[in-house]
Amino acid sequence: MDRKQIMKMFNRQSRIGVLSTANKNGEVNSAVFGSPQMLDRETVIMAIGNNRSYRNLQENPKATFIVVEPGGNPSEWKGARVYLEVDSFERYGELLDSFRDKIRKMAGDKSANAIESAIRFKITGVRPLIDANP
Repeated sequence: MDRKQIMKMFNRQSRIGVLSTANKNGEVNSAVFGSPQMLDRETVIMAIGNNRSYRNLQENPKATFIVVEPGGNPSEWKGARVYLEVDSFERYGELLDSFRDKIRKMAGDKSANAIESAIRFKITGVRPLIDANP
């Protein structure tokens, strides 16, 4: 799957995105996130508060982000499964400040102040949303 196409879809505001994580015991969590952005073909960044996904990523750095653009029926849906590994947690600095500023403008101070960290992921793999050849 072409990462340039994935980046275009990934960074649209109209898409649906789900981050799946697991803790050190393998207990899984999936949550809808709007903040993840694909910076380049190898890097994803996102803002995160003190939630289950954040705690899981601190114990287990591997995750999957599923990005979906719904169509009329499932055969018309577009999307990808993007496999990630945490590169860094940024608890202060320019990246975190920029996320907080964007969130403050969209959702207010309370939401912006709830952001604990910006996370920088490296992309370890990509697969189509629906893969007839697993």
